[in-house]
Amino acid sequence: MDSQIRELEPKALWNHFANLNAVPRASKKEMQVIAFMKDFGKKLDLETIEDSVGNVIIKKPATKGMEDRTPVILQSHLDMVHQKNNDTDFDFDTQGIQMYVDGDWVRAKGTTLGADNGLGVATIMAILESNTIAHPAIEALFTIDEETGMTGAKGLERGILQGKILLNLDTEEDDEIGVGCAGGLDVTAVKNYELVPAPESSIGYAITVKGLQGGHSGMDIHKGLGNANKLMNRLLYKCSGEDYGLRIFEIEGGSLRNAIPRESNAIIAINKNQETAFQNTFKALVSDIKNEYKTMEPNLEIVLLKTATPLQVMDMGTQDGLLRAIYTACNGVYRMSPDIPDLVETSNNIAKVTVKNGRLQINCLTRSSVESSKLDLAYSLEAAFKLMGCDVEFSGDYPGWAPNMQSPILKVMTKIYTDINKIEPHVAACHAGLECGIIGERYPGLDMISFGPNIKGAHSPDERAQISSVKKYWKFVLEILSNIPKA
Repeated sequence: MDSQIRELEPKALWNHFANLNAVPRASKKEMQVIAFMKDFGKKLDLETIEDSVGNVIIKKPATKGMEDRTPVILQSHLDMVHQKNNDTDFDFDTQGIQMYVDGDWVRAKGTTLGADNGLGVATIMAILESNTIAHPAIEALFTIDEETGMTGAKGLERGILQGKILLNLDTEEDDEIGVGCAGGLDVTAVKNYELVPAPESSIGYAITVKGLQGGHSGMDIHKGLGNANKLMNRLLYKCSGEDYGLRIFEIEGGSLRNAIPRESNAIIAINKNQETAFQNTFKALVSDIKNEYKTMEPNLEIVLLKTATPLQVMDMGTQDGLLRAIYTACNGVYRMSPDIPDLVETSNNIAKVTVKNGRLQINCLTRSSVESSKLDLAYSLEAAFKLMGCDVEFSGDYPGWAPNMQSPILKVMTKIYTDINKIEPHVAACHAGLECGIIGERYPGLDMISFGPNIKGAHSPDERAQISSVKKYWKFVLEILSNIPKA
């Protein structure tokens, strides 16, 4: 299928994307792609640097006649989100992404595509390799671990870059010029609990929530998509208590903090004497949920199957606290921006819930473009989880990027976009976490913009990149580089 991809236009970009996608590049497992990128730079005989945390910087002098232009940093991240459908047999540690063309879209077979941010990386590679593209002096900055902590940007060394303009190629709407983004904070709640014998009258059931769309926990958080952890908790909460004797043995829901959870699995015990009543209540609740989500989540499945009766279950006090805490905890939009129309200011994703072997853990990602609002929501979550006796930790904090509507490069790019497309671009801040805020702290005074081609369903196996949009975006990139103002 790669042969299809390699024939798409612009060929240079798509060929580099195919090469990149043959290299495993999970967040925090970037050794192979770091080596790949260093080898690429050295083969071009360009100055190539790996900094202390694993970021790769490749420097290319200006083309003839462009030496007096402002030097530019082109930036994308090397890692990608690894998500796959439950029935997809795929090893992200050893296999390359299997791509195919579907009309005007490039997709992957049952996995994330890696267009986020592989198309940005491939764009920069095509520019570095070209002998015909006009451009000022370029510093290509390929960061690591953007998706699970932004540790590459956080560890970027000061003084290694000389550019004055930063073009971040990590936006997913081709009519948008990004001028700001949200910051983020990981909230983690943990608790050890007592395993007690399952009541003698118990029988076992397995519950599965699946078929949800999932998606980016920033860019898609406002869409009202189903969160598998919240839906599972709703089912367990409704059926708990003395009526059915429901007791929790295990829960495994969600995966990455930055992905809206698509699936959750639980093993429970119930009172066998209340089996029919339990099934009836469960069935009615599933009907309600499916009706609520029939528009947004048409493929939602909630399956109840008999299974072996667990010998031990979570103690009742912890179970009550867990179900109440997750029900209480904010998931989704917490506050809309009062200053920027239709922009989510603050949100939370209850990303992963694990209950197993006497230990529970709840992973959340809280985002906001306002620092005080981000902390307000984080403290709200902390309060909910501490009420059930959890230890709560804040980690992975990174800043937002405040918009600069007077940006000189913004004015240049807005004019270029309008001239090419005969319509003005949408200049906006986004609710995703971009590395610009962190890099801007390391290098004060950078004039920063983010843009990119149309990518849908990022962070989910439904991720897809629009072929016609990539062609449009590539033309935009070339015009920007040839029109960078003088230093």
